[in-house]
Amino acid sequence: MGKRVVELFDQSPKHRAAVLVRENRQGSFVAQQLEHLQRQYGIEIYDVQESDRQSHVPREILTLLHFLDLPHSPDYLKAALVVLVERQLIPTQDLNALATFPEQFLYPGPLDPHQTPAVIKAARYCRSLLRARLELPHYQLISFLALTLNYNQSELATADKLAERIAKQTLGNSSMNATLGALQEIVNSERFEPVETEDADSRYLRAGQLTIITMHKAKGLDWDYVFIPFLHEDTLPGNPWVPTAGQFLGDFTLAEVARAQIRASLHEQTIPLAPEAWEQAGQLKTAEEFRLLYVAMTRAKRLLWISAAEQGPFRWSTFSGKGDNLQQKKPCPVLPALRNHFPQANVN
Repeated sequence: MGKRVVELFDQSPKHRAAVLVRENRQGSFVAQQLEHLQRQYGIEIYDVQESDRQSHVPREILTLLHFLDLPHSPDYLKAALVVLVERQLIPTQDLNALATFPEQFLYPGPLDPHQTPAVIKAARYCRSLLRARLELPHYQLISFLALTLNYNQSELATADKLAERIAKQTLGNSSMNATLGALQEIVNSERFEPVETEDADSRYLRAGQLTIITMHKAKGLDWDYVFIPFLHEDTLPGNPWVPTAGQFLGDFTLAEVARAQIRASLHEQTIPLAPEAWEQAGQLKTAEEFRLLYVAMTRAKRLLWISAAEQGPFRWSTFSGKGDNLQQKKPCPVLPALRNHFPQANVN
């Protein structure tokens, strides 16, 4: 799949492509396997799940606040310099050399070695941050840091949201230690949702980008090229599975049986017994999964690439991504049907 992506973007760099997956874990695996495309070929890989889950704003703000709290720490100074380099605010240079002696770097004396222009610029940025720590009220530091890092509109809105949340969590104890503790908890939990000012559809449909997205989120969108891997029978439409602990009532799940019986009652139909209700639930799920696959397949405007490897993980939720725990897999029934209906097409 990666080779095909490179070929297509080499022919048409401004086209758009997407990998549609059934489960989030599949998307994470694809992103890991294709991350080299951005480094080697300049093809941007946009993992929707990962972008939705994480925001870099809390991490960067926490890094700079750690530096403001303990500017004499070599580790915190280096981490702050890394952020400034990543934001392209200071030139790339040997950060280890700068962070080895923080006092000498920040406030050089007349007997210290002469600093290069790049070092002078980095030191000036750091001193401006420390000056703000002394001059600004404590509750304005997050907003100031966001402006210093040249955040875009979405990132500034996220920083304001972060500052508001920190203020609520530290109400009655507005100290640097309390702020750092609350912010560290947010970064560790990775449960802070960024504010998006850019339309979500435009983020998913950028030219020259390979978007990795679930079939459900792809509804209403379209790309020039669509790749649908892992099209196995146990994934789509999926096989009914009853946990061993739930088999004391029979070979069915009580929740699905109850839904089928409630559905029949709402439509003023005869309420089915458990075995019949379980069968109806399976039929409804299969139909729903095939409708979802139809939606996914029709997202392609120029090329549709679908595949099912001979082997796959027993369960994606427990797959480590290292090729272990693989077993033989049957393809989704749609694949042989497509092969028979379109013998001239290249169906894998």
